[in-house]
Amino acid sequence: MKKLFGLWGLLFPAGFWLVVFFLLPLGIILVYSFVERGVYGGIEWIFTWENYTRAFDPLYVKILWRSLGIAFLTTLFCLAGGYPLAYFIAFAPAKWKNLLLILLIIPFWTNFLIRTYAWIVILQDQGLLNSMLLHFGIIREPLNILYNIKAVMLGMVYGYLPFMVLPIYASLEKVQISHLEASMDLGANRIKTFWHITIPLTAPGIAAGIVLVFVPTIGEFVIPDILGGAKSILIGNIITNQFLTARDWPFGAAMTFILVMLVLLSLGFFFKFSKNEELVG
Repeated sequence: MKKLFGLWGLLFPAGFWLVVFFLLPLGIILVYSFVERGVYGGIEWIFTWENYTRAFDPLYVKILWRSLGIAFLTTLFCLAGGYPLAYFIAFAPAKWKNLLLILLIIPFWTNFLIRTYAWIVILQDQGLLNSMLLHFGIIREPLNILYNIKAVMLGMVYGYLPFMVLPIYASLEKVQISHLEASMDLGANRIKTFWHITIPLTAPGIAAGIVLVFVPTIGEFVIPDILGGAKSILIGNIITNQFLTARDWPFGAAMTFILVMLVLLSLGFFFKFSKNEELVG
């Protein structure tokens, strides 16, 4: 009994945090999703399925799939760019490692909103990028790279790249050089050693990076709102507008709960696939 009480005592802080800050808010959202909108906003305690019926309208389904696709591509690009960067930092000379890590996290010292707005200065027709390309004669007219999906993707990759790099870097730091040397001593070249030794040993970092990038990007609304246009609306923008502008909390709650379920299903599928493929330890 004493051991059982001690175990529950250890689990209580994390369990309390989970219930109060995750399960309870999620339960409130679930309840709100089954009631009607008030005449002037708010809610009326009348049970209805209408919010979920509206949520599966082809227009919203299209936006939901677009959000999922952009989150997937953002995660893929962050992995493609983040792994080489993490590898470079992890195996850099010791005197340069701290400096490289500082350069990686310096953007976090500036407000996320300000960093996103800075991309407007870079990408607009008369912005820094177009001005340089025109000056050197690379293009003849400004590129249309702002207020579209391309700008949203660029902003998301920029904003979430460190969340991919840092867990992979932490895994690479634990890789023993002797393992790599043993692989090459047994006849494997650098490519085979990287694919069969380095990748499996850093799989936990890869999995953590994928989760840290995919989960927030699928519900992102700040970057699409600033860098996107009318055709770049994502599910996060729809939910935000329902709560803050349209004042339709029940419909916003229904969309939120559907998004949560989609994220959980995606993560469940990912971890099941990862386990089958031995991607995660």
